[in-house]
Amino acid sequence: MKSVDVRAMTEDQLQDELLKLKKEQFNLRFQQASGQLENTARYGQVRRDIARIMTVQNERKSQQEQGS
Repeated sequence: MKSVDVRAMTEDQLQDELLKLKKEQFNLRFQQASGQLENTARYGQVRRDIARIMTVQNERKSQQEQGS
């Protein structure tokens, strides 16, 4: 997921994607703990995607507060 794609999403879409990624991160963490995780790089990708979404949400929130 690229930041351009994230910035094009609506607030509801961002919330849905964030929830989906957090569930995936939870599942990946369990797979890693039990030794079943095959694609170890995916965990880092999910973390970065979560951070990207949260950054965009915080930027939008900050812009709304400054605009008010």
